[in-house]
Amino acid sequence: MLAAAIDAVSDQNDPRPRLLMSPRGKPLTQERARALAFGPGVVIVCGRFEGIDERVGEALATDEISIGDYVLSGGEPAAMVLIDAVVRLLPGALGSETSAVFESFSEGLLDHPQYTRPPEFRGMKVPEVLLSGNHAEIERWRKEAAIAKTRRKRPDLLKE
Repeated sequence: MLAAAIDAVSDQNDPRPRLLMSPRGKPLTQERARALAFGPGVVIVCGRFEGIDERVGEALATDEISIGDYVLSGGEPAAMVLIDAVVRLLPGALGSETSAVFESFSEGLLDHPQYTRPPEFRGMKVPEVLLSGNHAEIERWRKEAAIAKTRRKRPDLLKE
């Protein structure tokens, strides 16, 4: 039945990748999400509990994608993660065109710290530079803060 469903929406000439959501697949990355967002579309295949028949995956999936090194009861939550990561990159999906440009993993770093109102929360203040209006200094601070945050929380991402 799964093979018939896949065949009903995609044939061998279809340029869209047929992605099997699987913990054994290649990890989903921001780069891969971006490629999918600006590609021809995608057909997502999800297994349930023990997965799908190996022959169906071999014959019909063009690739396998994993959202992490853990197992879910089915591929549906993983598919939702993939869809969200891809759709938010499409033009007009977010409130600002730059929202998906300057964020974690867009430049190989975590995003810089974010601050909202009030300017002081439980004794912690927003860095003065962010209130200064000096855009060049703010940009410099953001870059340095992103590097420091990445070094502290995800040093594996840094390319020395």
